[in-house]
Amino acid sequence: MKNRARILLVYTGGTIGMIKDYETGALKAFNFDELLQNIPELNILEHEIETLSFEEPIDSSNMNLSYWLKIARTIDEHYEDYDGFVVLHGSDTMSYTASALSFMFENLTKPIIFTGSQLPIGDLRTDAKENLITSIQIAGLQKNGKPVISEVGLYFEYKLYRANRTTKINAEHFQAFASMNHPPLAESGVYLSVNHKALWKPSRKQKRKLHTGFNDEILVLKMFPGINESTVRHILSKENLKGVILETYGSGNAPNDPWFLDILREKIKNGLSIVNVTQCVAGSVAMGQYETSVGLRKIGVVSGKDITTEAAISKLMYLLGKELSPKVFKTIFETSLRGEMS
Repeated sequence: MKNRARILLVYTGGTIGMIKDYETGALKAFNFDELLQNIPELNILEHEIETLSFEEPIDSSNMNLSYWLKIARTIDEHYEDYDGFVVLHGSDTMSYTASALSFMFENLTKPIIFTGSQLPIGDLRTDAKENLITSIQIAGLQKNGKPVISEVGLYFEYKLYRANRTTKINAEHFQAFASMNHPPLAESGVYLSVNHKALWKPSRKQKRKLHTGFNDEILVLKMFPGINESTVRHILSKENLKGVILETYGSGNAPNDPWFLDILREKIKNGLSIVNVTQCVAGSVAMGQYETSVGLRKIGVVSGKDITTEAAISKLMYLLGKELSPKVFKTIFETSLRGEMS
């Protein structure tokens, strides 16, 4: 019988690792090695837990590509020593970071579970304890000596989601995240129930790869009624711009004014990659379904299908780093690489 799983807990920052200074009322980071004192329940978990904290905790609003790389390299360096990883992260940009890690790691064979909380760990009504304890249990799930989960997941308020399918939908409720286009991978109730059909199946024959050559010269352009030519021209004239996420209406619709299509056509001709993603929280881009998206398809805008904006951003950075031809870029972007689109 296999020994209990070894789990590495990586604390990057965020509310979950805060305690309240009762003199000032302000939240401050605490030494994460003191974790057991704050959550004595961890002592009765069947898994062996080790912790690793960033020297300077990062507020997730300050998250960027260099921090994504730091988290990924930390896991990569310790990959062989542990059976699973739990990353504690601020909830505001958790979906972005967790999506990015899903593209950084190819052929992942172990779980990387992101979690956090809406209230600090020392708060009387905190959601931190349940999120953390269940994330550790999920990271340690094994069957026939192999991890049950072998992808990047995000666990919050009784549900484990595929990380690159999530969006933060609420700043006040404990149920802060949703995955509108893919079912939960697991649900926690009296029992921990895993939806095996929804899991990503890894290629165990292929070697794990860490991709670090991301290109962050991108931007998100959100359509709104009344957006005008000078605004679009100004935004897309950014120096060194390599990729754009175009957040369109409904199933991928945008103005079909000649000036708008002319600007995009010119930019695409000059090598800019433009990906069409819907502003809706659920559903998919279907370019050509309405007249207002036929033009986008004709000029070579890439369909993001039902990908989230968060996942589209990191997928775009990932593929731009590969310096692919426009045709190959389009084919690969429109293909599901880590289960990020249907």
